[in-house]
Amino acid sequence: MESIPKRNPVILVHGINDTGAVFNKMAIFLKSEGWSVYTLDMIPNNGDVVLENLARQLAKYITVTFAPDQPIDIVGFSMGGIISRYYIQRLGGINRAQRFITIASPHNGTVVAHASERPGCVQMRPDNLFLKDLNSDVEMLKQLNFTSIWTPYDLMIVPPNSSVLPFGNEVIIPALTHPWILTDIRTIKSVAQALQAPLSPI
Repeated sequence: MESIPKRNPVILVHGINDTGAVFNKMAIFLKSEGWSVYTLDMIPNNGDVVLENLARQLAKYITVTFAPDQPIDIVGFSMGGIISRYYIQRLGGINRAQRFITIASPHNGTVVAHASERPGCVQMRPDNLFLKDLNSDVEMLKQLNFTSIWTPYDLMIVPPNSSVLPFGNEVIIPALTHPWILTDIRTIKSVAQALQAPLSPI
């Protein structure tokens, strides 16, 4: 009989003006399916600090919460996906994360970010140097099992296909708004499916 692979703990990383509570529906579902689920509240959550600072909060949380040799899976929503990318690509997370899922994250920026001069928002503008730097070696994410979930109706991520990277698994959920995609049962089930995906042999 085939043994069920051991599941990694899952860290849920929220977006701007959110807290970990934004994941409540998803967390309840994942826990009921057997995952250990962790959320953190990043402070401040309103774009007042650069995203590097929030990524360091994520890195510290992971270091304090898990043993050094514990592999993890990460799910990032919106800005949380970009924060998670910085952790993975710049703060050593590439050596810990095995599965990485972003939900409606502005990998290539969003024009909506021009509406704010807050440092974290400025970094999410298209062509900002912060995103250009992350995208300069985005290929390293191929080492992980990467999934991007997004909706073509997103009015916060403009253009919506900014949520897509040129590799990995792509899941389109036709949710009608940016917040709704996170609580859509189709998204939640897609996350669960991605978290069960086998890892590629290195």
